[in-house]
Amino acid sequence: MESTKVLDAKGLACPMPVVKAKKEMDQLQSGDILEVHTTDSGAAADIPAWAKTGGHELVQQDKEGEVLKFWMKKG
Repeated sequence: MESTKVLDAKGLACPMPVVKAKKEMDQLQSGDILEVHTTDSGAAADIPAWAKTGGHELVQQDKEGEVLKFWMKKG
């Protein structure tokens, strides 16, 4: 999937992946795609919930080994 921006949040514990994703998303234009990589297992629930409450669309979610990957379209 084509991303506008990739955020490397690997090694960060909750709530930092969400905090950093929000900061990056605030800088993007509507319709842009933010790709987030994290190793925090709590992000599997936290990031989709944050995207929904923030008015963003979770386009794709994947797991590669220990790394969770999320693609969100800015609302």
